[in-house]
Amino acid sequence: MNPTHSKHQTHPANPKLDEETVATQPIFEGKVITLQVDTVKLPNGQTATREIVRHPGAVAVLALNGDRMLVVDQYRQAMGRTEVEIPAGKLDPGEEPEVAAARELREETGYVAKSLRLVRSFYTSPGFADEIIHLYIAEELEAGDMALDEDEFLEVSEITLEEAYALMDQNRISDAKTMLAVYAWDLYRTTGRL
Repeated sequence: MNPTHSKHQTHPANPKLDEETVATQPIFEGKVITLQVDTVKLPNGQTATREIVRHPGAVAVLALNGDRMLVVDQYRQAMGRTEVEIPAGKLDPGEEPEVAAARELREETGYVAKSLRLVRSFYTSPGFADEIIHLYIAEELEAGDMALDEDEFLEVSEITLEEAYALMDQNRISDAKTMLAVYAWDLYRTTGRL
């Protein structure tokens, strides 16, 4: 469910806390992210600096094959170890999130989903990054061939909800998107709601 279509009352914006960007200094432009330092005017009139990571956005897929969830095990350089995660990847320029979710699912697992629905969109670290992840649930899966990037090495497996919680307890699942997907799956399984 998209946050803007929630049945719950949303909190209105609080413009008295807004910061005005006075200047932006580009620091780094990479393949995935850019880094900039913004000088901002604070609500009290003082100035401060904000280090900002810009990211094109990403998708993640809670892919359910019956009573099992598809996961990938891959090495994460930033963590210095392998991590069990749901299929995910960044948006290509101009790509719609639903298209990207279907693409990432197929590329990383070989599966194609007949049913693909948005669960939530969320920011990963709003204190310093603008990365937004669109989490989709994929059901009615059909197996096919993987199409990994040339620098992508991973193993695909299917796990039960109980195994997912055990992997979280073992710190093998420790990234926010996968943990959120596990909790969403548990809610979906018990209430039928996402």
